[in-house]
Amino acid sequence: MALTQEIVRKRLTDQFGDSLTEWGEPQGMLTFTAPREMNLKVLSFLYDEADLAFRFLTDLTAVHYPDRAGEEICVVYHLHNLSANLRLRLKVYAPVAQPDVYTATRIFAAANWMERETYDFFGVNFIGHPNLKRVLNVDEMDYFPLRKEFPLEDQTRIDKDDEMFGRG
Repeated sequence: MALTQEIVRKRLTDQFGDSLTEWGEPQGMLTFTAPREMNLKVLSFLYDEADLAFRFLTDLTAVHYPDRAGEEICVVYHLHNLSANLRLRLKVYAPVAQPDVYTATRIFAAANWMERETYDFFGVNFIGHPNLKRVLNVDEMDYFPLRKEFPLEDQTRIDKDDEMFGRG
């Protein structure tokens, strides 16, 4: 029997019960949320179970939701089962004051670089990462540039014409 999103969802629900939430299928991709302290358990289950075999980490990044109190940072994992050609998205939320999430480098070697990049731009502290340091930005940066804490443009500039940008 071919692996489907319904089968994956049932297997995950059977294993983790109600701890997995926010189920959906945006753009046809099975998406759900797990508590941040369970990210490795869910990832290991998806990787280790022979009938699931989500063994390719396509992407790992973060999103900053400043209006979501206590869950401002969302770490997003995109996994792919190559034999069944099935993809899924796992989300894990953390507070911006303490954005600690367990590293997935012991499961996926590719997570090493992706977690360093996510730390570099969003400030997610991947606990247990073998070499968590900035990889693209300079070490002296004391902020994380992809967080929505800063305006997109300098509000004090006088050399721009707002009418040219539809704001006049």
